[in-house]
Amino acid sequence: MSELSAWGIEAGYRDQEGRWHETPRASREAVAAAMGVEPGHRPGPGPVRTVQAGASMAVPGPFEVALEDGATRSGRDRLPGDLPLGYHDLLRPGDEAPVRLIVSPPRCPDPPALRAWGWAVQLYALRSAASWGMGDLGDLATLAGWSADLGAGMVLCNPLHATRPGPRQEPSPYYPSSRCWRNPLYLRVADVPGMDANPDLPALDAAGRALNDETRIDRDAIWALKRRALEWAWRHGGDQPEFTAWRRAAGPFLRGHARFAALSELFEGPWWTWPRDVRHPRGAGVSAALRGEEDRVGFHEWLQWLLDRQLHRTSARLPLVGDLAVGVDPAGADAWWWQDCFALGTRVGAPPDAFNPAGQDWGVPPLDPWRLRAARYEPMVETLRAGLAPGGGLRIDHVMGLFRLWWVPEGAEPAQGVYVRYPWRELLDILALESTRAGAYVVGEDLGTVEAGVRPALQARGVLSYRLAWFEPDPPGPGWPTQALAAVTTHDLPTVAGLWTGADLAEQQELGLPVDPDALAAVRHRVARWAGLSEAATPEEVVVALHRLLARAPARLLAATLDDAATARRRPNIPGTTPDRRPNWSLPLPAALEDLMADPVVARVAQALAR
Repeated sequence: MSELSAWGIEAGYRDQEGRWHETPRASREAVAAAMGVEPGHRPGPGPVRTVQAGASMAVPGPFEVALEDGATRSGRDRLPGDLPLGYHDLLRPGDEAPVRLIVSPPRCPDPPALRAWGWAVQLYALRSAASWGMGDLGDLATLAGWSADLGAGMVLCNPLHATRPGPRQEPSPYYPSSRCWRNPLYLRVADVPGMDANPDLPALDAAGRALNDETRIDRDAIWALKRRALEWAWRHGGDQPEFTAWRRAAGPFLRGHARFAALSELFEGPWWTWPRDVRHPRGAGVSAALRGEEDRVGFHEWLQWLLDRQLHRTSARLPLVGDLAVGVDPAGADAWWWQDCFALGTRVGAPPDAFNPAGQDWGVPPLDPWRLRAARYEPMVETLRAGLAPGGGLRIDHVMGLFRLWWVPEGAEPAQGVYVRYPWRELLDILALESTRAGAYVVGEDLGTVEAGVRPALQARGVLSYRLAWFEPDPPGPGWPTQALAAVTTHDLPTVAGLWTGADLAEQQELGLPVDPDALAAVRHRVARWAGLSEAATPEEVVVALHRLLARAPARLLAATLDDAATARRRPNIPGTTPDRRPNWSLPLPAALEDLMADPVVARVAQALAR
């Protein structure tokens, strides 16, 4: 097994209580096979070196550094300490290829304010009178402007990542086709250039508003209407000079994404079932298959330009904290484009814990740490750059994945997974570099099983921790960290009203999930004691009291979910369920945006956090 540990495959792990769990030998061997580990082989050094700005590093013999800006620097034995930040190429005599030299700052930027608060919102759930069946970027702009007037310093939004194109829309924002591009479902159709000349717009608008259902979001019907309107706008003048310039600056990666989208409309099923010569982005048949489809490729590029325009309009009102999903749909664009870097025979998840006793399988394939390094970290750089582009902040889902990920082999149960280690120092160097260039701070979602050393390493790099009242043993106060975002709950956990009324427990039991009622009761009693609440308190009173309590935390950032402010009893997602059993990621908020903005409970939560 020492041979497998050299590849980062762990023999076991310690849970949240410090108990040791050995992982199954068969799982370790399956993970090794997915990584392509050959008996007797050990990983090589790889084509990457990192150094922090101002530091020197030994490089035996003469060398030349080709800087990112085209200039060159020469030297011998030691790198100079004044190399600029960026991605450079280190060349030495006799090397077959240059080494990627990453010069990074020591830390990610801090939030601009010493203390700030904001709403955490699942945008699709934020319907308004103007939206078509689900929240869109127009609604997000309205929320941002209103929040800024209340004194908020940010708004935290679910991932807006692109899903696979087609009539069937993936509901989960954490199961994207691409983490580098965005979902056209979030476009505000009326704000698209030239759309006001569409003669069908009044009828489409009426049909779209009629989809504002109070019980479930119908993404398929919404996309059918939006696609019809957007295709009209593209045909009638979408190819504008501003778009042409933006497309040129975006480069070949945008075109690769758009080509995948066009191919997905030509061929059914996942990309590995397509004709053999189009299964790879450099396949011999890709150009031939898309002959005559250039207009369609352009349409998908144009959609991304529209999203970029509307998103930046929102972030101009209030800094936006985006959310980076932990992985991608194996049948999606990123997995097609970077298929040589993924371990496609495994899935990412989490080991069992108090809230999920059976463990979790998120259905997304992990990036292979060694193939990722061999690719000079291109997938990670592009992914982080896209997430940080709006420039406010970025929440990294399951940030422990920069250190190690729980790999679940094909056919295994989530609890039978294995931890695989990643080159975290280099990944944190890249994160510091990209966040500094974007002028954005970083929040790491460090919940669940967190090994010793992870939080101190993240803190040293300026990454904010993510602390929840549901998980903390002590009430908000001096014992909570300052370098953190503090909240009561999150999308995968019970809402305040759901926990307090028992509605969340009842739903989990109805679904037949392995829930621990005593653990939920202990959380309920603990926070009731902290806030001085009686058993007769109403959900509205509990929501306000808990956020007054949360405001005592010294955290740099405070967040309240709009689900809690609206006293929603059902959480956005219950892990371990499927769409045929529960409408995860498809539940609208119990009140429209206009009503939330006038709701006294919402106002009291805002006042509590603003203090």
